[in-house]
Amino acid sequence: MYNQPLGGNEMPRFSGPSTMMRLPSQLTAEGLHACFVGIGMDIGTSHRSGTRFGPRQIRQESAMIRPYNMKTRISPFDRIQVADIGDVPINTFNLVKSVDIIEAFYDSVLSYDTVPFTLGGDHTLVLPIIRAMARKHGPVAVIHVDAHADVNDHMFGEKIAHGTPFRRMVEEGLVAPDKVIQIGLRATGYADDDFDWSRDQGFRVVQAEDIWYQSLSPLMQEVRQMMGNHPVYISFDIDSFDPAYAPGTGTAEPGGLTSHQGLEIVRGIYGLNIIGGDLVEVSPPYDQSGNTAMLGATILYEMLCAYADGFDVQDV
Repeated sequence: MYNQPLGGNEMPRFSGPSTMMRLPSQLTAEGLHACFVGIGMDIGTSHRSGTRFGPRQIRQESAMIRPYNMKTRISPFDRIQVADIGDVPINTFNLVKSVDIIEAFYDSVLSYDTVPFTLGGDHTLVLPIIRAMARKHGPVAVIHVDAHADVNDHMFGEKIAHGTPFRRMVEEGLVAPDKVIQIGLRATGYADDDFDWSRDQGFRVVQAEDIWYQSLSPLMQEVRQMMGNHPVYISFDIDSFDPAYAPGTGTAEPGGLTSHQGLEIVRGIYGLNIIGGDLVEVSPPYDQSGNTAMLGATILYEMLCAYADGFDVQDV
């Protein structure tokens, strides 16, 4: 009844369509419960570039993901209609114009009542996505998993860059501050305000050092209570992981999450009112093994499973 990823026994995994999980592709989100979207952008980065190649590499590594989740016992493709709708045609020479292009693109996607899951691309992209989300849903709840708070007032005098989106969201009234949690923040900064600004707005901040060696399942039980039935967006920066698990990113920070903890976070959003999600900052030039992109693809698949859990299995 619904689109299925191309199986490894039908076509070798190194062949077939270059879409997320080798799903069918289409030009718009019409008729879809959920879709995968790529935003190949790195003009908002401040250090190492390369995230413009992130969506392509995530799609390539996603060929290894099988449709059935052995832990949660969900095959999302038996419950919802999913396709890969390609990439947003950004202006690679102009960040501000690209932000406008992304915002308009997601307005169109959301007009079909589709839940988009985004392959990034640098983290600047979350601002225009949340602008579109807030227009449709009102101020949204956000689960932000990252090594950095991304609440800079400016970067080199610019108000929009990959380190500023969460401050802009508050200023523009796009989020419900008491329903924003930032998980995995760590390492060094310039002042207490780097993380305390978030706390002062009402965000819950969970620094990485406070969850070393711990299961995050208890934390996610608290998060589910915190979010209630509010519309929830999950923004997952791959640099939230320790570089041992995800070296292929522009701003790697030691002491990060394990891959197990990342899976616990996403599996902990089951039952929430999920309206979208992203996985950003995969930089293939620094990902020689492909393991960073593979982990990113897995996190996106787990987001899809969490969303599909709210639907019944459809008989073919």
